Amino acid sequence: MLDIRWIRDHSGAFDHALASRGMEPLADRLIALDEARRGAVQRLQDAQTRRNTASKAIGKAKATGDEAEAQRLMAEVADLKSEIQAGEEAERAAAAELQAILAATPNVPFDDVPVGPDESANVEVRRDGEPVSLGFAPKEHYELGEALGLMDFETASKLAGSRFVILKGGLARLERALGQFMLDVHTLEHGYTEVQPPLLVRDAALFGTAQLPKFAEDQFATTDDRWLIPTAEVPLTNLVRERILNADELPVRVTALTPCFRSEAGSAGRDTRGMLRQHQFNKVELVSITTPEAALDEHERMTACAETVLRRLGLHYRVLTLSTGDMGFSSRKTYDIEVWLPGQNAYREISSCSVCGDFQARRMDTRYRPADGGPTRFVHTLNGSGVAVGRALIAVMETYQREDGSITVPDALRPYMGGIETIG
Repeated sequence: MLDIRWIRDHSGAFDHALASRGMEPLADRLIALDEARRGAVQRLQDAQTRRNTASKAIGKAKATGDEAEAQRLMAEVADLKSEIQAGEEAERAAAAELQAILAATPNVPFDDVPVGPDESANVEVRRDGEPVSLGFAPKEHYELGEALGLMDFETASKLAGSRFVILKGGLARLERALGQFMLDVHTLEHGYTEVQPPLLVRDAALFGTAQLPKFAEDQFATTDDRWLIPTAEVPLTNLVRERILNADELPVRVTALTPCFRSEAGSAGRDTRGMLRQHQFNKVELVSITTPEAALDEHERMTACAETVLRRLGLHYRVLTLSTGDMGFSSRKTYDIEVWLPGQNAYREISSCSVCGDFQARRMDTRYRPADGGPTRFVHTLNGSGVAVGRALIAVMETYQREDGSITVPDALRPYMGGIETIG
């Protein structure tokens, strides 16, 4: 959530940032609401002061036997009570409207983020390796999986509907191996602490990371006022909610391998074949909590951690800076890592790494005490995929496929596969 004081002081920059995201100006409306709230607070305080003064004067009037004055003052106090109640309602209404608009307003992009309406304006930063040349016409992952009898969409549909899959045998083990491999890389080499968080969270947790209220239709809700997590970013980032950390506790770096659940409300007709866009999928998430000064370096570090996984797996990829029209609601800057899929002859997203500034920290009320002893400050939060396990499985299957339909297990995964070298 953005700071209304910053908006008041930088109204032009705020509206310019919204315009870069394709939104109409909001500064004047928000400032007017804030003025209304501040005016209501001031009138309320004035009325309370007058009531307190009149209440004291009643006692004095009674003590001197001036009953007429006492009655007049009592009538004034009664009128002020109604005025105070009306003032409290006006203040609450203005504050609620202001908060509702702020809660639905996206973060301000950094100045170096490319401006554009959608993914067409994304800018490529770098590539690693070259697309693999297989020497034969490559198949897509679902063709390989179904031919092996290890990927079953039909039975999954009978059990749960569309956008689900059942993995069996070697492919089920390969996906498990991928998740374990990623966790080991991030915990043993990159200094992240592994966490097993709840998969169900309350409204406040989703609000803290800004999935609520704006993106409620993208979530799966339970019947007891909880939500299935769309990503482990939600519970991991909220580990520090409503806390004041010491500077020497930062950075906090945590990771988790969890199922993720998304309704894919806006993706009708997109990626209907295969595993690319599922209601349930596994992902290794990376979350960092740090100081404002360290956040940009942490963003580069986190992205490099995700890239390490793909390089160890021998997968070709590229890194993009997302444009203002394609980046997420909470982000100030996002790198997307896109892996090459030979079967699709295309790059597809496998990780997004975002720096969010204090946007989420304000929603979670998370601060830290600077080492110099100054006033507390909001932390800065970052999150990224390290990486999406299901999409890594797709990339491994398509990259390491053989002409006979079998799949070679990458060297990095063989220790996790009991030495199995081929799935066929």
